[in-house]
Amino acid sequence: MGDLTGKTALVTGASRGIGRATAERLAADGALVAVHYGSDAAAAGEVVARIEKAGGQAFTVGATLGVAGDIDTLFTGLEAGLDEHGAGGAGLGILVNNAGVMGGVAPEDTTPALFDELVAVNAKAPFFIIQRALRIMPDGGRVINISSGLTRFANPNEIAYAMTKGAVEMLALHYAKYLGPRGITVNSVAPGVTRNGNPVFDVPEAVEQMAALSAFHRIGEPGDIADVVAFLASDEARWITGAFLDATGGTLAG
Repeated sequence: MGDLTGKTALVTGASRGIGRATAERLAADGALVAVHYGSDAAAAGEVVARIEKAGGQAFTVGATLGVAGDIDTLFTGLEAGLDEHGAGGAGLGILVNNAGVMGGVAPEDTTPALFDELVAVNAKAPFFIIQRALRIMPDGGRVINISSGLTRFANPNEIAYAMTKGAVEMLALHYAKYLGPRGITVNSVAPGVTRNGNPVFDVPEAVEQMAALSAFHRIGEPGDIADVVAFLASDEARWITGAFLDATGGTLAG
């Protein structure tokens, strides 16, 4: 993979799961990583500690997404952290929009409040995070949005969630065209069933059923997705933009 030394990165929702693995991978490749969290400051601190123990650089940024003032809070913390680490002049080279919430309820039980929350966190926040990030992103930057295999694979209990992830994919398609002249790439990565700390992954029967969806007959690990993100963040991926990368382990193959 490409050497990210001298690069800066922001990974939203990086206190656990895919976000955590991504933050650790980008730091291992040399980037200074802002580890964003919504509510679990202790978990985010543990991620930073793991990165520093491995010889990398990172700092935490706390901001609850989907509420008034969220973008200002996020970028105030981000810019302060960059300045503190002597990287304020570098701007933000890599943005990974990973933070999100799932619905997990039947269509008839989806309330307007839940729908609004899903849209606010999963679709609105990434749009305005990109908008703000572009003020400090140098030419040649990278934007990677975490979508979901559920934009191609039906699950009636996640209709609203899948709708928001479809919106995220449109960010990549249209922003790629807009930002091409600056050499900034924008892509979507779609995980499938990926271990995320949910108690269901501790149930062998459930894991067996989920694993059967993949061509490899196993569930995804956060590191599987982090490696794809790291590739897109590298110079080797400079000719890929506006793309949908299927990282479902073959689940979408049918």
